[in-house]
Amino acid sequence: MQKLLDLISKEVMEAFAANGYDGKYGKATLSNRPDLCEYQCNGALAAAKEYRCAPLKIAESVAKSLKGNPMFASVESVKPGFLNLVLALDFLAGYLKEMAADEERLGCEKCKAPKTIMIDYGGPNVAKPLHVGHLRSAIIGESVKRLGKFMGHSVIGDVHLGDWGLQMGLIITELRERKPGLVYFDEGYQGEYPKEPPFTISELEEIYPSASAKSKEDGAYKEEAMQATYELQHGRKGYQALLGHILDVSLNDLKRNYENLSVSFELWKGESDAQPYIPDMVRKMKQDGFAYLSDGALVVDVKEDTDTKEVPPCMILKSDGASLYNTTDLATIVWRMKDYRPDEIIYVVDKRQELYFTQVFRCARKTGLVEPGTELKFLGFGTMNGKDGKPFKTREGGVMRLEYLVSGINEEMYKKITDNHTVEEEEARKTAKIVALSAIKYGDLSNQASKDYVFDIDRFTSFEGNTGPYILYTIVRIKSILKKYQAEKAMPEGAGILPARSDSEKALMLEISKFNGMMENAYEETAPHKVCSYIYDLANAFNHFYHETKIMAEPDEMQQAGYIKLLELTKRALEICIDILGFEAPERM
Repeated sequence: MQKLLDLISKEVMEAFAANGYDGKYGKATLSNRPDLCEYQCNGALAAAKEYRCAPLKIAESVAKSLKGNPMFASVESVKPGFLNLVLALDFLAGYLKEMAADEERLGCEKCKAPKTIMIDYGGPNVAKPLHVGHLRSAIIGESVKRLGKFMGHSVIGDVHLGDWGLQMGLIITELRERKPGLVYFDEGYQGEYPKEPPFTISELEEIYPSASAKSKEDGAYKEEAMQATYELQHGRKGYQALLGHILDVSLNDLKRNYENLSVSFELWKGESDAQPYIPDMVRKMKQDGFAYLSDGALVVDVKEDTDTKEVPPCMILKSDGASLYNTTDLATIVWRMKDYRPDEIIYVVDKRQELYFTQVFRCARKTGLVEPGTELKFLGFGTMNGKDGKPFKTREGGVMRLEYLVSGINEEMYKKITDNHTVEEEEARKTAKIVALSAIKYGDLSNQASKDYVFDIDRFTSFEGNTGPYILYTIVRIKSILKKYQAEKAMPEGAGILPARSDSEKALMLEISKFNGMMENAYEETAPHKVCSYIYDLANAFNHFYHETKIMAEPDEMQQAGYIKLLELTKRALEICIDILGFEAPERM
């Protein structure tokens, strides 16, 4: 179904045209003075310049044409030439009935030209636990993916594991020092390598930081690690078998942690998956004259005449022939184009990497790695800070493991739930986990992605204010009313949403009616925070209506049923939105 704003604009544009003015001036917008009207049109001010006529005169003629239009309760022209529009109660109720008839999507149309979109939103390193620095990429990327799917696109999420480079060499070197007798280090070994890994996840997570610390103090040790990295990348079988074990052990742990965040990926590819594409990619860049040697390294110039800041060349290979992040990111684009031919690739990464991705994107375009119509989008996010305004740390000053952060908030929510209610342990734990996830995700997503924000556990876990728990509490309140109604009454035949009888009811209906336009806009701007803003306004409108209206005490059976239908629609809009944000509502709190 058409967006409400488009329907309003259509009527106003036709009124402009009927009075001899270009219809383009009739575009309506939400009112910036809701105390005066619900929608407005300022086109008469612009039309006045073209037609050399007083804007108020134009507005008055348009308002006169719209008089009696069943869409509007009133249309007023006010100085210097604004049109103030108030919707008719019958029209608004009819629009919501049409939304309610489409329970799955509430009338939100899917895109007419669906795209294949790949989202790179993981980026964890194998052999290392997820920490709070991985939170924003996972949460934002997941919501962008869900938003794209809701709008009808084919969206593929890729975790893009860090499973290549020096860190692998460090792990291999440290493991060789600790267990030199393992067959993986015997270059003459010809048999099958063991299926069971020679380490647990706990041992692996200890090996890497130990090796990293040694490499900073011992130059010879670092040289060994660099050599191990080189041999791994050039096909040494024992090392590649070890890499397989590292991946298997790490992936099980990573999947468990991502699952706790309700984050999933269609692809669990890593940098290592891009390696087979590197030789041909490099060869072609050289043949086509794009890549050249600079101080021994192979680079591609990516600066442009319009640059106001220095953009260094994109390095393809180091002087020793080793690959870099640039190399694997470019080779990853090669395999993505080969296997999926995406129309768009979105990278959800720290905004401080913008220059790096500018280099990679320009290099990919210049060297023909992507088709001309493929969009490469950088969605940079800000830092998650503590109350001191600095990047979030543990009390000891280290980077907090993500699972510790999540379990800590789970405990905080469990305490709040059991403090306020008598509830069984199992249910309380389950509810706490659901509400805690809403606190974490909404706390992040309610901020514009590119902005830094303060991770305030006390505020995020509050049941009041602009928080996830407040949104869930609103949904649970609606569920409670609906259950009570269903237990006591049968829905009368012919029941449906009725014209509003109070200002608070109309305000709620107006908020619901914005759903389609909001969803489309949030997708177009890759802006999950707009979904948060919408549901916060919707929850506030519902709670205001709830406190002013005796829903269960309403004596008129059809009127009461109309209220219930309105509540069902409110709940559905909220539930669709929180699913896109990546969390759900419990049955009770």
